[in-house]
Amino acid sequence: MTAADRAAEAFAEQYGCSPSAVWSAPGRINLIGEHTDYNDGFVLPCALPHRTAVAVRPREDGNLAIATLGSDGRLHTSPTLPLARLEPGDPTGWAAYPAGVAWALRDAGFPLPGADLLIVGEVPTGAGLSSSHALECATALALLDTAGRAPGATGGPGLAEIARLVQRAENDFAGAPTGLLDQTASLRCTEAHALFFDVRSGAAEQIPFAPLSAGLELLVIDTRAKHSHSESGYGDRRRGCERAAELLGVKALRDVSQSDLDTNLPSLPEDLRPLVRHVVTENARVLATVELLRAGRYDELGEILTASHVSLRDDYRVSCRELDLAVDASLEAGASGARMIGGGFGGSAIALIPTEHRTSIERHVLDAFERHTLAAPRLFTAVPSAGAGRDR
Repeated sequence: MTAADRAAEAFAEQYGCSPSAVWSAPGRINLIGEHTDYNDGFVLPCALPHRTAVAVRPREDGNLAIATLGSDGRLHTSPTLPLARLEPGDPTGWAAYPAGVAWALRDAGFPLPGADLLIVGEVPTGAGLSSSHALECATALALLDTAGRAPGATGGPGLAEIARLVQRAENDFAGAPTGLLDQTASLRCTEAHALFFDVRSGAAEQIPFAPLSAGLELLVIDTRAKHSHSESGYGDRRRGCERAAELLGVKALRDVSQSDLDTNLPSLPEDLRPLVRHVVTENARVLATVELLRAGRYDELGEILTASHVSLRDDYRVSCRELDLAVDASLEAGASGARMIGGGFGGSAIALIPTEHRTSIERHVLDAFERHTLAAPRLFTAVPSAGAGRDR
């Protein structure tokens, strides 16, 4: 049963009627381009098959009712919220994410009539796979549907505008200072492709991504080390990048080229230099990866992935024991490249591996975690999948 089917079934149980629509949005992995989005840079994500579904039915009283089907199989509800009174800080907890989306849409002038929502998620939480953005994107689409403003409808916003509204909800309501990568990936990725996205210009290109054609697959290693953008050092890194750009006299670190590094780094405080070095070299790695994918040279991707991890670990300093172990164990077992993904301080890593050696590589990773007395990671293959859409 899909997340959408479960959401429709649970909606009927909770509200005593069928939903008017069910929308869903996927989690994502980022092939390359970490911490570049809020520096006006380049990213290269693809969507996962794991989705969060939101069943919806409009109300006429201007209120928002939110329920979610937990991993324990039980329904959890939030108090009914008047749309007109939504403000950052109320509600808190899990309900802040869908409520924040309603708040952002309301403030942008969309005529929301009120809604009953039922949420079912299958994107692992705290794994760095963008579960919060899958929830927010599906909620945004569901709420726009109640207002007659879903994408494609007269007066409906485009996907780029929806992504920015979801970013505002995440930043200003939920209190997580994220960039545009996750929302854009969840909304705009397509099956069998990675999305080459220029955050500054908004230009997007679907790049064919079929590692199986080269006998390779992308193994996701969810370390189960939980992370949170709102509680981790994510915000500190972002503020450091903004300060460095100010000192260098540029709009964003996107404007610093690799050839400029040797000249510019000595002028910065010592603590900011590695942040700049990571962002500048990571942007270059995205561009190099895109060229390799266009040429179908999958066998050359591994070195770039591993270089990204080294930069995130040593310069950006957002890795952790579990992520380093996942990467090191994968490489020892024969992966051509591996790196942490997401904001860091926990979450997941990816490894580009020969399909024929998947079983032995997975066993080596599991054994490594057992030797270090760490909880067994969750392992699965990342299959580039479709972005958000209406299921029924």
